[in-house]
Amino acid sequence: MVLQLWGGPECTVNRTAGGYHDQTRLSGHHDRLNDLEIFSSLGMAAIRYPILWERVAPDPMKEADWSWTDRRLSRLRELGIRPIAGLVHHGSGPAHTNLLDDAFSAGLGHYAGQVARRYPWIQDWTPVNEPLTTARFSALYGHWYPHARDERSLWCALLNQVDGTRAAMRAVREINPSARLIQTDDLGRTYATLNLAEQAAFDNVRRWASWDLLFGRIVPDHPLWSRLVGLGFAERLRRIADDPCPPDVVGVNHYLTSDRFLDHRLQRYPRQTHGGNACHRYADIEAVRVLDPPPAGLAGTLREAWERYATPLAVTEVHNGCTREEQLRWAAEAWDTCVALRDAGVDIQAVTAWSLLGSHGWNTLLTGPGVYEPGVFDVATGTPRPTALASLWQGLPTGTARHPVADEPGWWRRADRLIYPALSHPARPDVRVTPSTTPTPAPTLLICGAGEAMGRLFARACRQRGIGYRLIDQGARDLERPCAIGTVLDQVKPWALVNAAGWARIDDAEDDEATCHAANATDAIALAEICADRGIASLNFSSELVFDGTIDRSYVESDAPNPLNALGRSKAAMERGCADLPLALVVRTAALFSTEDQHDFAVSAANALSEGRIFRAADDHVVSPTFAPAMVDAALDLLIDQTVGVCHVAGAEAMSWAGFAHRIADKLNLDANLIEEVPGDLLGWRATRPLRAGLSSERCASIGLDESLSRFASDMGATGRRSKAA
Repeated sequence: MVLQLWGGPECTVNRTAGGYHDQTRLSGHHDRLNDLEIFSSLGMAAIRYPILWERVAPDPMKEADWSWTDRRLSRLRELGIRPIAGLVHHGSGPAHTNLLDDAFSAGLGHYAGQVARRYPWIQDWTPVNEPLTTARFSALYGHWYPHARDERSLWCALLNQVDGTRAAMRAVREINPSARLIQTDDLGRTYATLNLAEQAAFDNVRRWASWDLLFGRIVPDHPLWSRLVGLGFAERLRRIADDPCPPDVVGVNHYLTSDRFLDHRLQRYPRQTHGGNACHRYADIEAVRVLDPPPAGLAGTLREAWERYATPLAVTEVHNGCTREEQLRWAAEAWDTCVALRDAGVDIQAVTAWSLLGSHGWNTLLTGPGVYEPGVFDVATGTPRPTALASLWQGLPTGTARHPVADEPGWWRRADRLIYPALSHPARPDVRVTPSTTPTPAPTLLICGAGEAMGRLFARACRQRGIGYRLIDQGARDLERPCAIGTVLDQVKPWALVNAAGWARIDDAEDDEATCHAANATDAIALAEICADRGIASLNFSSELVFDGTIDRSYVESDAPNPLNALGRSKAAMERGCADLPLALVVRTAALFSTEDQHDFAVSAANALSEGRIFRAADDHVVSPTFAPAMVDAALDLLIDQTVGVCHVAGAEAMSWAGFAHRIADKLNLDANLIEEVPGDLLGWRATRPLRAGLSSERCASIGLDESLSRFASDMGATGRRSKAA
């Protein structure tokens, strides 16, 4: 059997005191049947798919509603994708039950029988996703319903889910005797200082509990037996051991944060990492951030699972909530690791591209609204857009060439992964030794504009993200002879080019429009054409100044430009010239701010207010303030995704310049009374600006202003600028 590609959309329906949080609705998948076609384009053999109890049969007094699942499961059969049926995914069941309810397991078994009778052809089942993880979050940490926080509740919740799985599989196998149980859980290893060795040892036994119970292994000689018997679960353990339900496939979910390190020296770590048990206070942190050499990670986890159970394995979730190249690197490494382990005799059946449509709110642990993380497809605008992960996953089974940035080491393989004082530990050999493709020197990213703030920001982002780059100044490009860049392109052979150079002075362009047009349009178009001729992606930047500001909403990509000034006309001309070029991306952005440019509006405002000076700002011109480093990161993601055409990458909030100044004052704890709100006409502007020039997007996510201002405030402090908060 070849290593299969599986997939899965994040489909959690978790419950809190505030109600249910349904990822299928948050992603929009609930309303888009044609998502299944784009999933099919990846070439998946199987998909972990929700037939969730809470969604289908929320009220025991009413008939189950199968309409949604009928249409989707029928379409999956037509597409030749095998569903792995999920019945509870980080949930506690419908409102009439919960994880601590004695009736939970019987209720789940009854529901599973209903599902099996309606879809008797489904072969693979995961009745409960990650039982131990769900029990911890719901009954030990209190994050999810029923919000318990004690050890007995933890084990009760886990046993109820295990009994529910057993009941579900009994019911399913009455209909389909050959049905397979694919049992998932998060799996990592806990490391610790000697003071916390006992806690680490317990964690490393407990992590196997879901599978050990299903295999019938928690019997009198098991390390957990006495503890659970002491909590009153002896009879339940005996019943499970006498009638086990061994998984046919052990589904391992391992994340870069799954391996943990416990340290009693709290002073070494931020307060938010502090926790403890009844006896000790300690910091609980990602092991990869402190251990040197790094922990064995996914390879070690899979090897341990194989040695323990000698049962076929599958990696049932592969996801990294990070920048695009790091997502690519983690996916490629997971695949390569499984290939290497299979070659070493470990029976790994599949690797799962998880979070096909991304996920919402995991930064709040699904306890409330949170950040959206793109997945294989980005649904930030409501329409799935394939990211570079789509082509990577599609090509992994056949060994297709990967994006150049995927072949560079991920942050977890670089020295900068260590953000705390490093601690050494014994390390088993890492089996991730031979990638499935022959490594070659990775092509670089060429950045034009070494003397520009934008060029420096791109270079800094590449260093932080481990992307190889070469930064050249305008002389190497020769603005009057842009074809000279062809020689550089032929020598460097980059995978893409970023044009961070050009004319940016709005008012000065009115006095020398010809030179502005040559730099921003003529030469930029020629540069993009030269790249296109060589099959190299290019990135140019445009501005909100291409619009006339006459509409009463933020502009989107499909709105027609109508510039009012020379710089806007040059940018609009560049956009037209690049419109039909292959591999040409144009990012429109607006009101950029960062500490990189000393003449920046935000820096000028912060400096004036911190020095007690009046700061004048227009109250009649609306813009979308955009944090330049965040814009650069987003633009790099789009470039890696091989996005073409015009994309708006701008701040999520539209406001006047004066309103922006007030937000800066608030974030830096400065005196907003020093801000003088005036009409733009009184600021000496020579170029006409659009009155309303906010940007929104039909193609990609906007950039949050609050987080951006927090990063800006931190950067201001790092550069030694003064504020009352310092």
